[in-house]
Amino acid sequence: MSESAAGAPEETLRFRDVYAGEFARRSLPEHRIPDEPSDPEAVYTLIRDELALDGNAEQNLATFCSTWAEPQVRKLMDENLAKNMIDKAEYPQTAAIEERCVTMLADLWHAPEPDTALGCSTTGSSEACMLGGLALKTRWRKARKAAGLPADRPNLVCGPVQVCWEKFARYFDVELRQVELLPGATGLRPEQLRAHVDENTIGVVAVLGVTFTCDYEPVAEIAAELDAIQRDTGLDVPIHVDAASGGFVAPFLQPDLLWDFEIARVGSISSSGHKYGVAPLGVGWVVWRTAELLPPELIFRVDYLGGDMPTFALNFSRPGGEIIAQYYLLVHLGREGYRRIQQACADTAVHLGEEMAAMGQFRILYDGKGALPGVSYTLADPERSPFTLYELSDRLRLRGWQVAAYPLPCAGEPTVIHRILVRREISRDKASLLLADIRRAVAELSPAGIRAEQVAS
Repeated sequence: MSESAAGAPEETLRFRDVYAGEFARRSLPEHRIPDEPSDPEAVYTLIRDELALDGNAEQNLATFCSTWAEPQVRKLMDENLAKNMIDKAEYPQTAAIEERCVTMLADLWHAPEPDTALGCSTTGSSEACMLGGLALKTRWRKARKAAGLPADRPNLVCGPVQVCWEKFARYFDVELRQVELLPGATGLRPEQLRAHVDENTIGVVAVLGVTFTCDYEPVAEIAAELDAIQRDTGLDVPIHVDAASGGFVAPFLQPDLLWDFEIARVGSISSSGHKYGVAPLGVGWVVWRTAELLPPELIFRVDYLGGDMPTFALNFSRPGGEIIAQYYLLVHLGREGYRRIQQACADTAVHLGEEMAAMGQFRILYDGKGALPGVSYTLADPERSPFTLYELSDRLRLRGWQVAAYPLPCAGEPTVIHRILVRREISRDKASLLLADIRRAVAELSPAGIRAEQVAS
């Protein structure tokens, strides 16, 4: 082996390892931007190592969001990283792809004239819900003022909803009339509406895939009750369907279910492309039944970088890659591809529900049949159970599983439940491993298991 002038072997001089380098000998900066640049590979490696502490996203059974993406999706997003979708004049083809997605979804959700239905992409369905709510409030306010009536006390009626609706109500000065669940119910029921709807109601939110339970609220029955209320009182209350998850499930697994624009009272629908639309994080959609249901005063025309463009959004600049990825998936998977994916998820969810019920410790609230691919359950006998669902969640976390435990918003004493969501990447094999870990955790949390742990410690 040759040696350098200083006497050290060339192999030693060429040795380079990020963990043995100067940068890795100190903690990553937390409070002040460093004065000097650092080796990019070392910075990348240490940040990657920190993020590994987050755990495996695919074991997160609490999230509706996609945690896996095809290589082609990653490639398209990487290639279009610099495209700002808000600049439609500079990136007209990205804008055209967004319009194609809106038209495809309007058609999927049975809009009367899909080619002329208005809609847009959003940053997830939370922004989509807020835009839908703004349209409801604006139309209600215009109608009240035209009739010479006060328009300062708008309210929105809903059952248990995702926190984005609470944000909408607080940010845009709307009273949120959130109806508690009836005993044994998994969502808003039609018979609850008359006690809450009045002349100041801007709309009713019906949820296709309740966040807490995975079940669908009965949109057709809710619409029928609002029809009856209109006949009795003259109040014409529209429906916004929050289909954050169900909008990409029901058309493929429950094609005969009446929930979308086939119901005349449904004026707008929002959904998350990054949930059961299987797109990467960051894309949602809102579509209106007809163009006139989106008040024109909410649409801004902006002269941006030399182009005049209409925009209706709470955000401005944002990446176009998620929209492109959604279009790729719609074209690549087609209706049959989505059906197969969602059916596989549903089958796994039903299997989970059956196995959980057979254990005896749990009472199934939603068994994975007829709505979202998922299960929700509570303890069969909470008073006599040797463990709580919070303790079971903690024990499962030791194996990497994240299972949501929370109180169900219902009349009387809140019931603590678990919800497990089955997404594309939750295979039957992975579900079998989860069941084995649940059985093991239950055994460990039983009196015999606790005594064994105490003796071992």
